[in-house]
Amino acid sequence: MTTREHHHTELLATAPAQVHEPIHLSPPDVGETEEAAVLAALRSGWVAPVGPDLTAFETELAQRVGVAHGVALSSGTAGLHLGLLGLGVGPGDVVLTSTLTFAATANAIAYTGAEPYFIDAEPTTGNLDPTLLERALARLIEAGERIGAIVPVDLLGKSADYLAIEAIAAQYGVPVLADAAESLGASYRGRPAGSYGRAAIVSFNGNKIMTTSGGGMFLTDDASLAERVRYLSTQARQPVVHYEHTEIGFNYRMSNVLAALGRAQLSRLDEMIARRHRLRCHYRTLFSGVAGVKIFGGESDADDNAWLTSILVDPQRTGWSADELRAVLSATSIESRPLWKPMHLQPVFHGARGEINGVAERLFAQALTLPSGSGMTAAQRDRVTAVVRAFLEERP
Repeated sequence: MTTREHHHTELLATAPAQVHEPIHLSPPDVGETEEAAVLAALRSGWVAPVGPDLTAFETELAQRVGVAHGVALSSGTAGLHLGLLGLGVGPGDVVLTSTLTFAATANAIAYTGAEPYFIDAEPTTGNLDPTLLERALARLIEAGERIGAIVPVDLLGKSADYLAIEAIAAQYGVPVLADAAESLGASYRGRPAGSYGRAAIVSFNGNKIMTTSGGGMFLTDDASLAERVRYLSTQARQPVVHYEHTEIGFNYRMSNVLAALGRAQLSRLDEMIARRHRLRCHYRTLFSGVAGVKIFGGESDADDNAWLTSILVDPQRTGWSADELRAVLSATSIESRPLWKPMHLQPVFHGARGEINGVAERLFAQALTLPSGSGMTAAQRDRVTAVVRAFLEERP
């Protein structure tokens, strides 16, 4: 431990204990609009995974994204699972996906019995690198392996390079299922996130850009694929009076009550995105004069939904690490986190194959995600700013 690190540890240990209200990374942003919508759904009597709010939510979100069909589900993970099954993915298949993602992406592939094959990241966005994707596809197909699908991931609300990815997928005849869990409200080349690929999924988990508490939606222009996902999500029940099942299904449908919450959130989506953009601009200004620190994702936020704002810290230039700043924020009950730990480093996927060049590992080591919620108050923003500035002022 260096002298400076030892001094920093002593300061944390000897500082008087203070009680701070936690500031979370991305808490749900809900209020009276959502309360009224949920209450109306409860009073209507439609509390099961069927009802007018559920139907309307699917229609409204599909229209927002610009696709023909939406199937509301219990999670984005469920959408990935059923989407892969709908594409015919199963044991013996290889599915190529981003290594820099949340575990749900890889887990959904594993649910089908297929093998996740991890592709490293572009250094600017952290999204799947198309050059590495093409290299991996060519090698796997030459070796006679069966490719079930490609699952790109839109990291922190910025869409992957679908122009390149879809061209590569078409060249090799492989379907694309877009994991747009984090990018609802973003766009890519003028098209909304969630409209790319054979199909896509978005997530409404409690920390996402909009929430239904838990939930997600499968989105596609393919009517038969949407119907297949809907059928599998309702226990694969046959359309007869009694309960008849000819294959294994899943209990993955969203409830009408949560769909009502989703409709209320959707009505506020643009407002919530705008708030996150203003917060990102604030962070850009806060770190603008700090050598070795930059906002992750590139200079342009025009097509980004700004779901989460991360900084990249080059410790060779700053003299301090992302983890040092994280520790100071944590000491005052301000939540911050690294980027996702790459899937190829996760113990559960130890030994998994992939096209890895070290970019995702570097981003994991150097990035720190800051509080980014659209419901953050001015006082909370100022508290985060004060802690960061005090930290920076102590550094040479």
